[in-house]
Amino acid sequence: MRTPLFGTDGIRGIANQWPITPEVALRIGRAVARVLAANGSKKHKVVIGKDTRLSGYMLETAITSGLVSEGSRVLLTGPAPTPAVAHLTSSMGCDAGIMLTASHNPYQDNGIKIFGPNGFKLSDQLEHEVEKLILADDLPYPECDMGKAIRIDDAMGRYIEFTKNAAGANSLDGLKVVVDCANGAGYHVGPLILQELGAEVIKLATHPDGCNINENCGALHPENAAAVVKAHGADVGICLDGDADRVIFCDETGAVVDGDRVLCLCAKALKAQGKLRGDTLVATVMSNLGLRDALAADGIALETTGVGDRLVLECMRKNDYNLGGENSGHIIYSDHATTGDGIMSALMVLSMMREKGLPLSELADCMNIYPQVLLGLDVTEKPPIEEIPDVHAAILSAQTLFADHGRVLVRYSGTERKIRILTECSDAELAREQADHIASAVQKTIGV
Repeated sequence: MRTPLFGTDGIRGIANQWPITPEVALRIGRAVARVLAANGSKKHKVVIGKDTRLSGYMLETAITSGLVSEGSRVLLTGPAPTPAVAHLTSSMGCDAGIMLTASHNPYQDNGIKIFGPNGFKLSDQLEHEVEKLILADDLPYPECDMGKAIRIDDAMGRYIEFTKNAAGANSLDGLKVVVDCANGAGYHVGPLILQELGAEVIKLATHPDGCNINENCGALHPENAAAVVKAHGADVGICLDGDADRVIFCDETGAVVDGDRVLCLCAKALKAQGKLRGDTLVATVMSNLGLRDALAADGIALETTGVGDRLVLECMRKNDYNLGGENSGHIIYSDHATTGDGIMSALMVLSMMREKGLPLSELADCMNIYPQVLLGLDVTEKPPIEEIPDVHAAILSAQTLFADHGRVLVRYSGTERKIRILTECSDAELAREQADHIASAVQKTIGV
């Protein structure tokens, strides 16, 4: 038990295998309570939500037991989107929030995300303090009054009203919407919000059984919603992932809309309203260069971070920007939310369609996508790339040839013995040529 627990998005793994076990979950509850106490909190009020995985029952019970044993008061929401838990943590005056989810992963996985009292994910320092207690050799039980756990029946009602108000509560009368909820956390609240605003809703994947979350549905498989959009003449398809913190769209023709196009149209809309702070959108290095060029034409800057919505949000908070996201479907409107929110983002896009009187296909025609080549190669080792002369030289050569009309991104996989090569250029043939050139250098040096 000496391996660091926290990854880029909480603690995650296969249920009933370390660290996603009831024993570790109980210690997580106790550790969170103790860190809260050390930071001045006396009552330790904590809200816990979960997605629809079967293992959520196990983790919810164990974490609750750990918190209650340390005197905490626990508020249980039942199945709830990740952004709902983040919102409730702040709006209900809680000291922390805990979300049990493995997002888009299969049902066998689960994870534990922890939010601070402001609804943002814990800082690295607090995660380290929690981790030290979880992994401590000895953690004696305190002599204190026990806490208690209660279920909050109005949790989703609070989130529904918050989300509708944040998105302007615009009427969706006359819109026919296909919503695929991935048999996940948004299975009830997602369609309900759309219906309350007047949309005609066709529901997909809204019957979770504990094992079918993300299974051939949701944001991982937008082709399902796309086919239904075409078959029923719907205006748009909305595909959520397992914890409903990201969304993928299909337009009225049944085409899946690239995530960069959604970020682009959202940024342009906020800029037109005079609400885009710093005239800047924050995205990751995985976004297409066409996004940069399209935004620049409207006087909008693009600031990029490493991969992960946490890094995007850190940049937004540091520089007081209010819009950011990933082309995988995370969109963060920080004037309203402290994390990506798939349902809120969907409402924002639907509102734009109504206000402009345009179909999504036209709104999304806001940028040109640069051709990309993505290669993944097996390697025998992972030395620093800049210390492999042939590979480093090939990368520099490509960057020189591309100039401002392309880019190169070469990085090792974090979980496999692979190296990933991305070239992107307005000239598709040049992008392919340079990707092959870099791949050849890799194969001659550290290739399998």
